Amino acid sequence: MKSVELHHGDGVAGMKSLPPSSVDVIVTSPPYNIGTKYRSYSDDMEQLHYLAWTFDWLVEASRVLKPKGSLFLNIGAKPSDPMMPYYVCEETQKAAWSLQNVIHWIKSIALDAGDIGAVHELPDGLSVGHYKPINSPRFLNDCHEFIFHLTHDGDVPLDRLALGVPYADKTNAKRWGGGDLRCRGNTWFMPYPTIQRSRSHPAVFPVTLPERCLKLHGLERVEVVLDPFMGIGTTAVACVRLGLEFIGFDLDAEYVEDARSWVAEEQKALDKRDESG
Repeated sequence: MKSVELHHGDGVAGMKSLPPSSVDVIVTSPPYNIGTKYRSYSDDMEQLHYLAWTFDWLVEASRVLKPKGSLFLNIGAKPSDPMMPYYVCEETQKAAWSLQNVIHWIKSIALDAGDIGAVHELPDGLSVGHYKPINSPRFLNDCHEFIFHLTHDGDVPLDRLALGVPYADKTNAKRWGGGDLRCRGNTWFMPYPTIQRSRSHPAVFPVTLPERCLKLHGLERVEVVLDPFMGIGTTAVACVRLGLEFIGFDLDAEYVEDARSWVAEEQKALDKRDESG
């Protein structure tokens, strides 16, 4: 088993304890400042205070990330304040990050029958995924979040076909000079779990999210992964599955204990699969 370090403590202070250029990839989802009810953190800072805090942790993240590393920053908003992700993106620029890619995490999508095409035999269309309904005459249900792919200089090569999808029209495989896979693009459909593994944390992203980010960066170039706001350890679990070293921090002791339990369960399941051949 690769090293998995789960620390109870502040993420910014935790990063300050790490050597410079010691991390290959950071996958994280800090609090969005939208009033989420965390146990040990107030998610309703005054906006300028929140953005100053964002700048501070982005500077530390830049210091610990290797020159050709990647930071995948998951951030969302509430419908009544949709500008916050863009303000956070501005802070990344102030902290000297380069925005290399913008990935759109689609949690729920509805397709009309006419959009799908008769070949798929779905006369009623298709509606998949989950969202939190909004009881408002002004705002739409929020089915989307951002994943900002940040690098030092915007020149990090990616393993685009690690997340490749087969061509629907197979003639395109020859036309574009490759096998039967194309780049997935920057729109990722990933439904979040409707029944969370732990009710102690109110905002858990699916393990698929960090898995895809790490594969996209290129697993052969990843040794150490960091999540300074790890919650109950979703990124840590992804690292166990992919055989990568992990370092994580969280302010809440209960979240850290949940992360330890989840990582232990995942490792036990992995060991059983290895024993069975």
